[in-house]
Amino acid sequence: MTGIRLPAPRPGWSVDADVVVIGSGVAGLTVALRCAAAGARVAVVTKARLDAGSTRWAQGGIAAALGDGDTPEQHLDDTLVAGAGLCSDEAVRTLVTEGPDAVRRLIATGARFDTDAAGEILLTREGGHHRNRIAHAGGDATGAEISRALVEAVRDAGIRTIEHALVLDLLKDAEGRAAGVSLHVMGEGQHDGVGAVHAGAVVLATGGMGQVFSATTNPAVSTGDGVALALRAGAEVSDLEFVQFHPTVLWLGPDAEGQQPLVSEAVRGEGAHLVDAGGHRFMVGAHELAELAPRDIVAKGIMRRMREQGAEHMYLDARHFGADMWAKRFPTILAACRTHGIDPVTEPIPVAPAAHYASGGVRTDLHGRTTVPGLYACGEVACTGVHGANRLASNSLLEGLVFAERIAADIAPGPRPGDAVTPEEPAARLIAPEARLVIQRAMTQGAGVLRSRQSLERTAAELARIREEAGDKTVEPGTEAWETTNLLLVSQVLVAAALRREETRGCHWREDHPGRDDERWRRHLVVTLGADRTLAVAATDSAAFPPVPLARPAAGDPPLPPPQGEPREHQRRPSPAPDRPVRPGDRGADGGRRLR
Repeated sequence: MTGIRLPAPRPGWSVDADVVVIGSGVAGLTVALRCAAAGARVAVVTKARLDAGSTRWAQGGIAAALGDGDTPEQHLDDTLVAGAGLCSDEAVRTLVTEGPDAVRRLIATGARFDTDAAGEILLTREGGHHRNRIAHAGGDATGAEISRALVEAVRDAGIRTIEHALVLDLLKDAEGRAAGVSLHVMGEGQHDGVGAVHAGAVVLATGGMGQVFSATTNPAVSTGDGVALALRAGAEVSDLEFVQFHPTVLWLGPDAEGQQPLVSEAVRGEGAHLVDAGGHRFMVGAHELAELAPRDIVAKGIMRRMREQGAEHMYLDARHFGADMWAKRFPTILAACRTHGIDPVTEPIPVAPAAHYASGGVRTDLHGRTTVPGLYACGEVACTGVHGANRLASNSLLEGLVFAERIAADIAPGPRPGDAVTPEEPAARLIAPEARLVIQRAMTQGAGVLRSRQSLERTAAELARIREEAGDKTVEPGTEAWETTNLLLVSQVLVAAALRREETRGCHWREDHPGRDDERWRRHLVVTLGADRTLAVAATDSAAFPPVPLARPAAGDPPLPPPQGEPREHQRRPSPAPDRPVRPGDRGADGGRRLR
């Protein structure tokens, strides 16, 4: 059994459960509720409070074919176009066909969406959608309302929760199946210090990794912990190079770092215009949907205009909304802007792209199973094949909802807890907390919206230097050091994949390879971490994900799904071709890249 663990004290306490869910966003809490309803003993572990994850920050809404004249097939087509040839057709079809009923069940759980006078759900548009299909709540507080409803339901159901807990590593049984997790509770609640939750099924719902960049819309807890845990446990990670930069984030100045206020795409959906300092709408003529083009196209349009004009930002002009509409439809954004000295009622909003969403993550099948038996993943931490190279706006909450329900259905027949064993596994080098800002700045400068071989190699060298220097330091185990260690690992995987993918596709923009290359690159990159800290980056044979190999399934496990078919792309579907030859420096003789 291979694996790498974080240096940490041995667990001093333990909890037993059938299912342990890591994360308390829409994905994690939905899994918990469905599993508990099926009779399973569930424990929810979350890094801060139950309501403090990324879900509560979602402004725009949740996409589903709920309106008159809309259909799942139309939603599927819009998703495939946004995904730029790398979506799994089967995964997207699952999302759009199961999505409407999943939203209705969310409403039955207690979520209250905005409605018209007749009680019908109000629907709006966002980038990449050809129909009004975005349901919203509280104007621009959809995530907060969904989080409220699910947190209340979890508490009413009496589900065990462990808050303020950073999950460290996966525990396995003698057969290599997931058997729980080790975690560190940060001085709150019934437990303190390092402990363990023993469970026969482990569900990663840890959210994103936006904190690898110096400017992001993600909260401070989004440090890629789930992806890092999965890599150390031997799971496969895919498509991590596809990080979506939201086009319209409130620009707070050239030195602004950390979480930045989002200006929802729904503002453009209601008719706001992107303009330069001269008031010119530069997206008109650049795409048939203008400001409502898919996010990668809008982000590139903004960056190009900024370059042409030597500007640090562009503007979002919604003065024509008037004060009443701003106050009723976008109260959260209005308050955020005014907090920073901008009044969108009377002046355009300065905006620029910032890191927003990871389209890639821990590779799963359609039941949320990863390549480690008993380990599941859903939500932003997962790579289901739904998003491809670029997520369609407001598909994220829906993906978390739909695939959480599928995971719960897969687990519900009866998970069997295994006895965790403690093998002598190599320990990762802990990275000092002060390296966090260095990592974030290096990633923003070399692996952000604009990338090239030169910038990525410079970033890879800086990350390698940080890891090499860690070998000469004694770092005390603790939350900040564990988080920084996770950030460095995830950053190195992202850069390795971005270096390998020599094309521009979706939200991966290589300046030295500006064209999309379907012949060589309409395929996925899969990354694994060896026990010797070697990163192996391999390309799939086609745009289809290979099936998830569940080794040594226990008696009674559901049968494995058949291999997924070749994804189709709207309007065009080229046949797969052999991968390009490996160039010197890409990979070592054993096919891996050493993390020094």
